[in-house]
Amino acid sequence: MTEKTMPGPLPPVRHWPALDLKGVDFDPVLTELMREGPVTRIQLPNGEGWAWLVTRHDDVRMVANDPRFSREAVMDQSVTRLAPHFIPVRGAVGFLDPPDHTRLRRSVAAAFTARGVERVRDKARRTLDVMVDELLRIGPPADLTEAILTPFPIAVICELMGVPADDRRGMHTWTQLILSSAHGAEVSEKAKDEMGAYFRKLIGARNDSRDEDVTSLLGAAVGRDEIGLEEAVGLAVLLQIGGEAVTNNSGQMFYLLLTRPALADRLRSDPRIRPQAIDELLRYIPHRNMVGLSRIAREDVEIRGVLIRAGDPIYVSYLAANRDPEVFPDPEHIDFGRSPNPHVAFGFGPHYCPGGMLARLESELLVEALVDRLPGLRLAVPPSQVPFRKGALIRGPEALPVTW
Repeated sequence: MTEKTMPGPLPPVRHWPALDLKGVDFDPVLTELMREGPVTRIQLPNGEGWAWLVTRHDDVRMVANDPRFSREAVMDQSVTRLAPHFIPVRGAVGFLDPPDHTRLRRSVAAAFTARGVERVRDKARRTLDVMVDELLRIGPPADLTEAILTPFPIAVICELMGVPADDRRGMHTWTQLILSSAHGAEVSEKAKDEMGAYFRKLIGARNDSRDEDVTSLLGAAVGRDEIGLEEAVGLAVLLQIGGEAVTNNSGQMFYLLLTRPALADRLRSDPRIRPQAIDELLRYIPHRNMVGLSRIAREDVEIRGVLIRAGDPIYVSYLAANRDPEVFPDPEHIDFGRSPNPHVAFGFGPHYCPGGMLARLESELLVEALVDRLPGLRLAVPPSQVPFRKGALIRGPEALPVTW
């Protein structure tokens, strides 16, 4: 071992409890970990042992994009984690490394390109207009989460996936059971199995399809023997669940705009800044609790003078990276003019969220519809009384009571 890779004393293991945070409050434990150093050790509420955590923007991007850190190896190793139950499917895209990961992602890439996302723009706008029309017809007060922020992303992701309108409510129920830790492992696993069985049937019926929705693309790829049916099902489940994350992201976004009306006024008075402003809001919003999936070091790797040994689990914090003051000056300030803005709200590297462009589209349409059509939109209760989800992996308001 060279002098360069001689390990120093290990940093202490910090217990990181799961906090039910309200609003857009940044996790205070993560703030402390960021101050303690670029590479720390953490123990999460569930799983076994400890894991490394990197929080600096450059380090996060390096680990997320470096083949020496494997998602696939997580399948064979118990790792400290947030979720009380861990039900990955072997071969699912979230637990694959290149080249299998690349092959699987390629099968649906066309649906998530600019052209693929634009294909659903007009229908998404019409769907949203109908929802806002109904909101205005019924009149205030209303729960924005129930009326708009939940059904709209469901309609859009189901349209992109090729899920018939009659099946959307069931999809939403399955997704909520999978994402919540409140019902126990058996309920989550049953919901995942049921969603998988649904997509197995839908994809199997489309093996000679030429349509452009995701299940048709998957069915055609299975029909050409480019991917296996179970691989296609695992990817469909992941994409469907991910599509509903917009509900929580947009819930936090509108909570932010409604509690800081000067920001909403800027979006209303200068529509040209909206795409850039939405990127800044995505950077700022703490879209999840704690950290996502871990990786395993396949060989010894040194990060900022700290030796990560082969077999060690490691987490990246995209939330912390988005507040790195070396990359984002005055990171606690929301700056609609921030440029460049290399945020990693949708991840980085091979596992970059394929729905990032779709999420931006939905956010733009929601801002356009609600900021423009409801200029008097405001919270119907004090900000402290807005209920936020508890025991969920993804953060967001359970309800957003509004009036206008």
